Amino acid sequence: MRARRIDPTSPARVVPPAGVVPPAGTHGGDGVRLARALGLDPASVIDLSASLNPFAPDVGAVLTDVLQRRPDALGAYPDSGPATEALADAIGVDPARLVLTNGGAEAIALVAGLERRGWVADPEFSLYRRHLAEAAPDAPRWRSNPSNPLGRLAGATETARVWDEAFYAIATGAWTRGDGGGWRLGSLTKLWACPGLRLGYAIAPDEVTAAALRAAQPRWAVNGLALAALPVLLARSELDRWPRATAALRHELGAALRNEGFDVIDTDVNWVLVRRPGLRDALARRAVIVRDCASFGLHDVYRVALPRPAQLAAVVRAFAEVGSDPSPGSCPSPGSCPSPGS
Repeated sequence: MRARRIDPTSPARVVPPAGVVPPAGTHGGDGVRLARALGLDPASVIDLSASLNPFAPDVGAVLTDVLQRRPDALGAYPDSGPATEALADAIGVDPARLVLTNGGAEAIALVAGLERRGWVADPEFSLYRRHLAEAAPDAPRWRSNPSNPLGRLAGATETARVWDEAFYAIATGAWTRGDGGGWRLGSLTKLWACPGLRLGYAIAPDEVTAAALRAAQPRWAVNGLALAALPVLLARSELDRWPRATAALRHELGAALRNEGFDVIDTDVNWVLVRRPGLRDALARRAVIVRDCASFGLHDVYRVALPRPAQLAAVVRAFAEVGSDPSPGSCPSPGSCPSPGS
């Protein structure tokens, strides 16, 4: 992506102080709730609290086209077979081992219901602990790759029973790292920036385990519109281009924020981390919302998803107006938060 000159001098949109900024949600995606609380049009809020692919295709246009060509997508019970085969072919796995789910969250819940026990090393995505019956150090490892919230890819020799690869394709251009002996979970919601559509999947270690997962899943868990849109969105995916474009945009955002004096921690994926006490509430009054990492145990650290390129200048202006705080904040324990520039 070609570098551009970002002018942070023109004023950002400041929300009248009468509204109360709502507290951070558990999982981000707070834009609509913030807009409601402050009396804003949700379309005017730049929601960087959910880490979505900033280069994803226009899913709304795809759905409009699908409804015109496939009215049966809403008029009949959904059949996940064709969409499962299409995604399995793209990933390069046996469709008998692939289970489409109602978002990555359902994949996590279903696999936790089968596995029961797991070990989660913090900071880590909270849904694993929520759904596991027991979290214990001697249990099989559950982990995200790239890690969430630190945003780092796992080393080649690192292992796990369950790999959550929600952001792997955005970071690497490959669907999966290929750990065939364990579970691999994916979130098409993140890849195609469509959290309202709810699309995810689980790749099971074998056909028997996949069958057990399907037996535990509610019937028609994935809606017909999402299933009809999946092959179209696959055809419009640019896995060869998106990681390079994401890296360029991430470096551009990071450089612009550092230029404004912010303590920015780089990642391998589609967000950066910023240390600055009170950042979420200050930005929220400029109709920009970021993810408070206190729920991960990282205090005064915020996960800032990459905006769409057209939103970048507005985001930098909002940061410039709130200003960087000289006190760096703190992490809960030594080594639990990466050092700046790491």
